[in-house]
Amino acid sequence: MDGAPLLIALLAVPFVAAVASLLVPSPRGVLALLFATGLAVAGLAGLAAWTVADHGPIFAAGSWLFLDALSAYNLLVLVVVYLSSTAYAFRYFADEHEAESWTRRVARQFGGLWAGALGAMVAVLLSNNLGILWVGIEATTVLTAFLICLHVTSVSLEAMWKYLLICSVGVGLAFMGTLLVAKSAVPLALDPAKTLLWTTLRDHADQLDPATARAGFLFLLVGYGTKAGLAPMHSWLPDAHSQAPAPVSALFSGFMLNAALYCLMRYLPIVEGACGHSGWAQGLMVTFGLVSILVAAAFILFQQDVKRLLAYSSVEHLGIVTLGLGLGGLGTFAALFHTANHSLAKTLAFFSAGRLGQSHGTHEISVLRGTLRSHPVWGAGLLGGLLALIGVAPFAPFMSELLVARAAVQTGSTWTLVLFLAGLGAVFVGALRYALGMAWGRAEREPLPERHNALDVVLVVVPLVTLLILGLWMPAPLEAALNQAALVIGGTR
Repeated sequence: MDGAPLLIALLAVPFVAAVASLLVPSPRGVLALLFATGLAVAGLAGLAAWTVADHGPIFAAGSWLFLDALSAYNLLVLVVVYLSSTAYAFRYFADEHEAESWTRRVARQFGGLWAGALGAMVAVLLSNNLGILWVGIEATTVLTAFLICLHVTSVSLEAMWKYLLICSVGVGLAFMGTLLVAKSAVPLALDPAKTLLWTTLRDHADQLDPATARAGFLFLLVGYGTKAGLAPMHSWLPDAHSQAPAPVSALFSGFMLNAALYCLMRYLPIVEGACGHSGWAQGLMVTFGLVSILVAAAFILFQQDVKRLLAYSSVEHLGIVTLGLGLGGLGTFAALFHTANHSLAKTLAFFSAGRLGQSHGTHEISVLRGTLRSHPVWGAGLLGGLLALIGVAPFAPFMSELLVARAAVQTGSTWTLVLFLAGLGAVFVGALRYALGMAWGRAEREPLPERHNALDVVLVVVPLVTLLILGLWMPAPLEAALNQAALVIGGTR
């Protein structure tokens, strides 16, 4: 079947919804529209992914848009995060509506930015043109910045400006890297309209100028790495997470960071091909991955705010994904698996932290104690999410981290393995101390018990059960999708 209309529809639906959100008369109507948008995108994404699995990559708009195994996998992860975060927004903003802070104006603003951010991330995943890829990442920066300060305070405005300034510098560096990679293709005398097409550069990677390609990748790694929250360019992340509404934090950490790292996944086979598959680019990825894990581990030991704790956890887990990509082979498979595992666990943790923070009036770890007694559903969600994030077996993140360690053993990277395990160990000890205290500790002042509804239970139970199942058994379709996506990054498909 012709998949081009699917790609056009996937790109159009979120932006149409963003405009329509500005016209919806009621706050709940805005959220209903956003959820319906997610369902529509999910249906289109599922059909497009099935088409790719059966017939190979789909092209549209003169090959400027395309969907292959790698982008299809990431698109499905995005859909899961977006749909669950939008469903959670119904619950999260219900209390604010009662407090009259969730007004029609705020709801419309949220709807336009929320759907627009979805459209920008879809554009990143569907782009075969590396210039459009960059535009999509820049668009996510602009759109999500105003979600951080949805409720305007001096602290949220400071966090927004910090995010805008640091990420704009990063995206600017990525633009320089994009130009340098394009310049590396000058010897090929390509049609200018095809110079930035990923498929073209991949097919001619061995003919690119290696020195220019290397220089370009350095800019790209620092630039897109800044947006992905890799250390030491991560300083915007804790502030943005601590000030953004919980649904926004979940979307940030659950997928937006992945979108920036996805850009580096696209460049890996090109630069490695230009460098004769010497492992030069992968070595840089290993370095940045280890630095991110170790820096995050150091900061996690001394956190007082649960959302900042989760933000540093994102730095750690994006570092794990980056490390896996750098190790290659089995590591690439593990990195892609860990992408989905982290997204599920982190959205669950942010959902729970957000609701508990609303109930207690703060996100201070010292106050959020005994949550299993006062708020059994969300307390269980926070405990389960944190246990999954620190790699407790048999949750799925434990399995993907184990695969990364196995990849290090296979490649003979002894010091990489030692540093990786040291970082994981420090995170495990530090975060477990917080998790146990928040779950069973004695609170100085017990909040009133909260009444839970069916949506609360679904938002907690579904990701927890999924993480347990994936830790014990990997469905054959998921394994096939991961293998196909890993082959794309490895440059063999």
